[in-house]
Amino acid sequence: MREAEREAAAAAARARAEAARQHREHDLFARSVGAVVPLRPTARAPTATARAQPEPRQRQRDEAAVLAESISDEFDVESLLETDEALSFRRRGVGPEVVRKLRRGVWAIQAQLDLHGLRRDEARERLAAFLRDAVRAGARCVRVVHGKGNGSPGREPVLKGKVRNWLVQKDEVIAFTQARAQDGGHGALIVLLRPTTPAGAA
Repeated sequence: MREAEREAAAAAARARAEAARQHREHDLFARSVGAVVPLRPTARAPTATARAQPEPRQRQRDEAAVLAESISDEFDVESLLETDEALSFRRRGVGPEVVRKLRRGVWAIQAQLDLHGLRRDEARERLAAFLRDAVRAGARCVRVVHGKGNGSPGREPVLKGKVRNWLVQKDEVIAFTQARAQDGGHGALIVLLRPTTPAGAA
C-alpha cells in the first residue's frame, strides 16, 4: 500500500510541477506581448475582375510570333544549296529538272513579297505569313524580293542569305532559285511551293 501511495504522490507532484511550468510560460508570454486586441474586420475588395479583352494588335503580334517560331537565324543553309552560281535549292526527292524549269520561268509567278527596307525580324515574320497565305490560296510559284544591297552599308545584300536560310526551313518550300534578270535577278528568288491537298482528300 505504501508503495502505491508513494507512486500516487509522485504522480501528483509531477502534475503540479507541469501545471506550474505552463502557468509561468503563459505569464511570460503575456508580459512579452501585452494586451491582445482583435482586429476589426475590414471590407475586402472583390477578387473577381473582368478579363480584359485581347487587343487586336497584340493578337496579331502573337500570331506573327507563332508563324516565325520555326524559322531560326542560326540555321546553316550553305551545305544544302546547289553548287551553282544561283545557289538554288531543292528538297530530297525533287529532281534537278524542277530547278531548271524555275530558272527558265516555266511556272507563272502567282504572288510576290517585297522585303526591301525591312529589319531582319520584320522580314522573317512577313515571309512566314506570306508563305502561309500563298499555300492557302493554292499558289505554287512565288517571288521573294530581298534586294541587291545597293543601299546597304558596304553594298552587301543584308537579307539575301537570311531569306535563303529561312526558306530552307519551311516545309512548304520544295525548291527555289535566283530569279531571271527580267524577274529581279540577284535581288530576288523564285520559290516553288508544295501543292495543297484538296479538301476531303484522303
